[in-house]
Amino acid sequence: MITKIGEKFTEIFRKNMPDAFVFALVLTLIVGLTAFFWVGSTPLKIIQSWYDGFWSLLTFGMQMVLLIITGYSIALSPVVEKGINYLTRYLKTPLKVYLLVVLFGMLVSMISWGWLVITALLARELALRVKGINYAYLIACVYFSSISWVTGLSSSIPLLLNTEKNYMIEAGILSSVIPTSFTLGSPMNLSMIILFLVIGPLLMLLLVPKGKNHKELKTLLGESVNDVKPTIKQEADSFNLPFKTLSDQLNNSILLQWIIAFMGLIYIIFHFSTKGLDLNLNIMIFVFLILGLFLHKTPMRFSISMKRASNNISGILFQFPFYAGIMGIMTFTGLGEKIGQVLATNATVDSYPFFAYLLGGMVNFAIPSGGGEFAVIGPSVINAVNQIGMGLPASELTEMTARASLAIAYGEALTNLLQPFYLLLVIPIMASGINVQARDIMGYLVFPFLVFFIIQSILVVWMPI
Repeated sequence: MITKIGEKFTEIFRKNMPDAFVFALVLTLIVGLTAFFWVGSTPLKIIQSWYDGFWSLLTFGMQMVLLIITGYSIALSPVVEKGINYLTRYLKTPLKVYLLVVLFGMLVSMISWGWLVITALLARELALRVKGINYAYLIACVYFSSISWVTGLSSSIPLLLNTEKNYMIEAGILSSVIPTSFTLGSPMNLSMIILFLVIGPLLMLLLVPKGKNHKELKTLLGESVNDVKPTIKQEADSFNLPFKTLSDQLNNSILLQWIIAFMGLIYIIFHFSTKGLDLNLNIMIFVFLILGLFLHKTPMRFSISMKRASNNISGILFQFPFYAGIMGIMTFTGLGEKIGQVLATNATVDSYPFFAYLLGGMVNFAIPSGGGEFAVIGPSVINAVNQIGMGLPASELTEMTARASLAIAYGEALTNLLQPFYLLLVIPIMASGINVQARDIMGYLVFPFLVFFIIQSILVVWMPI
């Protein structure tokens, strides 16, 4: 029954969901028209806002590219390949692979959302080694596993609330920081972690497509799967001249590369010893980069691994600016603030968590970034909470603020299952060399979305902080 529901949604999405880039274009028009008819912005103001926002994700986009290719480079190393070969001794069936991928992805995403790329790398390598895997469904499992990030160490909204002199405090909306004991360490967040780690894997096992019409990765690769590709070491050796030269000695120098790698290692130790578990994007990329230098040993081998890892990143390079443009319309036309004000006029002390949850999910389609979304709608939502809780003790108001903020975060994370933006991190890795599109994947995630929407709606309202 559940499997048939999942397959039905998948069929609908395959027939009707356009390419991820077309999705961004259509969303641009929808947000622009909403700003025109609801906010009253002029066409020129909308276009100016679109352009002003267009370049706001350049840094983030470059970080995503580096995150993908440095992570992929690690997966191409001999050490990781041996480790995955060892792991497959114990994973003989597709069901075990699906279960491992979802659980592994949930756990590493709680450390950092960017570690989604590690899950994608693991899943692809397992798909090459274990027979009978529905590859499109495996990609869906990988993407599904990433939603747990909102409960973990890189959850941007709780971290912001716990930051001294954050923009909420500077604007007078909050009087002081909100400790993570009210957010990440709260009973509500712990209940979400249990939901992800227990219900999530079981749900994806129940949804595994039946029948033999699915395609494995080797089938999708076609004849190219039989191509004998030289190893990175063999390709590096092929560039050497038949006689000794200084250039070849430098290209293949382990000493040169490891001096730089040890410099990086010293900084990594310094970073975590002085800043604790500060897993921001830059340090994550740096760790991946330095680890890649160690694993590939020589400059030439590392360069070849990075070249191979960069084959399929065009989606990020040209689509991120369009999503940034959508964010610009939301921010600079006042549309995001207007949406936030809906909560202030309609919510009550009992209903505000659910309204915040809905709001976080809806706005995520236009601003698929937890921190970016909260910057746009957060002030309006927290002001609404302050009005609703006027006269209550400070401790209760803090709990209400924490609940509303977490509700926004959970809603934002959940609608990623219907929004293909962060699939751009997965596709360059898992769809390398094959033709797999968002429409082949997203349908599998509709039923999990509905189940989690119902459960989370109850938890954000009734679970204590």
